[in-house]
Amino acid sequence: MTEWQTVRQLRAVNGEIGARLLRAWAADEGMSTVEYAIGTIAAAAFGAVLYTVVTGESIPDALTGIIEKALNTSV
Repeated sequence: MTEWQTVRQLRAVNGEIGARLLRAWAADEGMSTVEYAIGTIAAAAFGAVLYTVVTGESIPDALTGIIEKALNTSV
């Protein structure tokens, strides 16, 4: 049963007020805006954490060590 079929049934049983309440309860308007906002905040926070980790001393030192070890191995 779709949302609008439920609204029609409710209108037939309880009148217009019940149908308006159900439509207001079932409406998803604005929900995508909130989801985009939360996703944007999460992406910015992840970017800040990633930037902090990459610009720290441990990551470049580790990468340099791996590259030096790879270049100095004898086959």
